[in-house]
Amino acid sequence: MAYGSLLVEGTSVRLSGQDSRRGTFSHRHATLVDYETSAEHTPLKELGEGHGSNFWVYDSLLSEYAVLGFEYGYSIANPKALVLWEAQFGDFANGAQIIIDQFIVAAKDKWNQDCGLVMLLPHGFEGQGPEHSSARIERFMVLAAEDNMHVCNATTAAQFFHLMRRQSMQAVPTPLVVFTPKSLLRSKHSRSPVSDLMSGTFEELLGDVDPPPAAEVERIVFCSGKVAFDLMAERDKRGAKVAIARVEQLYPWPFAAVARQLETFQNAKEIFWVQEEPENMGPWNSIKGRLYEAHGETHDIHRVSRHESGSPATGSAAVHAQELQLLLDEALG
Repeated sequence: MAYGSLLVEGTSVRLSGQDSRRGTFSHRHATLVDYETSAEHTPLKELGEGHGSNFWVYDSLLSEYAVLGFEYGYSIANPKALVLWEAQFGDFANGAQIIIDQFIVAAKDKWNQDCGLVMLLPHGFEGQGPEHSSARIERFMVLAAEDNMHVCNATTAAQFFHLMRRQSMQAVPTPLVVFTPKSLLRSKHSRSPVSDLMSGTFEELLGDVDPPPAAEVERIVFCSGKVAFDLMAERDKRGAKVAIARVEQLYPWPFAAVARQLETFQNAKEIFWVQEEPENMGPWNSIKGRLYEAHGETHDIHRVSRHESGSPATGSAAVHAQELQLLLDEALG
């Protein structure tokens, strides 16, 4: 819907990645194949006809370094197009780390070179093992400074819709890193009514869907991504007096939106940051200073995460489930 609306407004869209036409998780179906004739059909291409726009989608070769480098250059050569590179799994971005370090995050400071490239990195701890869990949020958070990029983790269809449109319309092209969902692609929690696409905007923070009465809330949990839905389901089951807020934009940090949440629940004196990543990974080590500086004198601040680890995730689905339960117990206990 986001790409289609841009096409009819005259903005071209270019998407490449190792399985982008189908979508790694069979969610996009951008290109359809007739199983009898092998003829291919890409419906979005037709939307640009008569509007001066094009839709390009490619299944790229298995070289992240080469492909991301090309897409970076293309985004500069054609700044009016929305250009996106998608990793098959977020972990695969490490194969293009040189392009990220040398160009995407630093070119503005080094050469005053603007770039509006989007990186779509599937992310989420699903018990699938260490190679298919983490897009290494911590690496991007360390590289984020001087408004050199936006780092987001959108959890609803409407949020992703407005995020893509915001990216295409920004006055100064700025790279965007999106930690895209896996299991949430098929989750009812991430569905949005069409009305949410027809109005509204991208929200840097989403408040609780169904919190306890504000006067009864004793703890506010801030988190990002899929773990928010695990927390809300467990909170509702236990009847815990906890409000759960989703930080949809990790950088630049949404100071004002966080402060508004704290004003809503004035009786809550505990702030918990909960992440599914290990302690030495994920957003925590980059955002904890922002939490302490803004709210350390008025609230007790705690972190809940998996224990620090040399691997992004366990290779055992059973251990993954145990770790998640411990995470939920600590956050809501």
